Amino acid sequence: MSKPLNISRRSAVKMGAAAAALPLVHIRTAGAAGKLNVGFWDHWVPGANDVMAKQVSAWAEQNKVDVNTDFITSSGGKLQLTPAAETQAKTGHDIMTFVNWDAQNYAEFLEPVDDTVGRLIAAHGETTATAAYLGKFKGHWTAVPASNGTQTKPPCARISWFKKHGLDIQEMYPAKDEKNALQDAWTWENFLKYAELAVKDNMTFALGMGSGTLNTDGTDLHGAIFAAFGGVLIDAAGKSQLKSDGTRAAMEYAQRLVKFYPADAVSFDDASNNRALISGKSALIFNPPSAWAVAKRDNIAIASDCWTFPAPSGPKGRFIPTQTYFWGTYSFSKNKTASKELIEHLMQRENIEARDIASQGYDLPPYAKLTDFKVWEEVGPPKGTVFNYPLRAASGQKPSLTASEAAPEIAVQIYNRGVHNQMFAKLRDGQTIEQVIAWTADELEGYAR
Repeated sequence: MSKPLNISRRSAVKMGAAAAALPLVHIRTAGAAGKLNVGFWDHWVPGANDVMAKQVSAWAEQNKVDVNTDFITSSGGKLQLTPAAETQAKTGHDIMTFVNWDAQNYAEFLEPVDDTVGRLIAAHGETTATAAYLGKFKGHWTAVPASNGTQTKPPCARISWFKKHGLDIQEMYPAKDEKNALQDAWTWENFLKYAELAVKDNMTFALGMGSGTLNTDGTDLHGAIFAAFGGVLIDAAGKSQLKSDGTRAAMEYAQRLVKFYPADAVSFDDASNNRALISGKSALIFNPPSAWAVAKRDNIAIASDCWTFPAPSGPKGRFIPTQTYFWGTYSFSKNKTASKELIEHLMQRENIEARDIASQGYDLPPYAKLTDFKVWEEVGPPKGTVFNYPLRAASGQKPSLTASEAAPEIAVQIYNRGVHNQMFAKLRDGQTIEQVIAWTADELEGYAR
């Protein structure tokens, strides 16, 4: 529910012919100073697209540009299929939305945007490390880190359940950017205790290890756990680190944690954890606020008992899964100047904040100075429930992107194959760490070629 499909550069060209017709939302002006075709993500939050459309329409009228805007659903992978088809045909939208790895997959077809991103960083602060990793190609920014769709995946947990077991998660992480002693004890080791209690209460923590791109929530979580213990599969030089101390520490922890996963964890997709929380069957999930927002609509009692807060810490730090959306201009665009100007306009603070309010705080602008919008303090119930959703200074969280220790062309294959999920599943099946390392070595053998 929280994530679309991801495809590698290798797969993209193969999928181009499969792109389907997409629903269109047209914005027309009387101007004749140029035309733009724009492909935005079709936001799942009702009303969010309306605010975007109004902002584009106002810019188009002021600049006398004829803008055609398509809101493209992520269902069925259409948001990924569209650039696959357009880069193959060398025609389509002038501006396109790229999700996570696609900013790298299509970088050779994108116009450099160093100037645009440079001005945005000057105004908004540095981007997250994961946004920079994905948005740069051969030393240049090829896509602009956008706010719409960009997210983290922290824990969202039931307040009453944790209180019953002696932990006030609202006191540990209040709706204030502050440090306290309770946070130091929120470690992955401590997490194990509560995961076991959840199983005993028949609540479980809805953690999945489904296959491939169907369960990217699981892949993102497991990558963050590996990072917290210093685990690396392949490093930046393309060398295996499967036998490193950090990787063994991560796997030893995973071996203990998987005992408390749901019985059907290997069949999870990205909607499974959402359903578990909304139905009242789970005490904790790792997810953006989509599950909470749906509970707000469908099960207000559950929503009112939810609190989002930072991930546990490990020996190497506190890591939070991220997913970044980008806006890029194709190198074959017929109106590159207007494309870049519209993107920069939409990424001005007042426009970002207006869209964030419309999305109930779901969207996270990946810039250091844009974590102070009031929406995260005010949205509820309970009020402040998603205050800790952004990467805040006091939390000490570091953004995580699974497999990004490797070069992007290798990392995307590890990610899309769900290698970390498969490793966890094999440990759950009773395989030894040595057996799982041997399997992983075989799996990764061809990735670095």
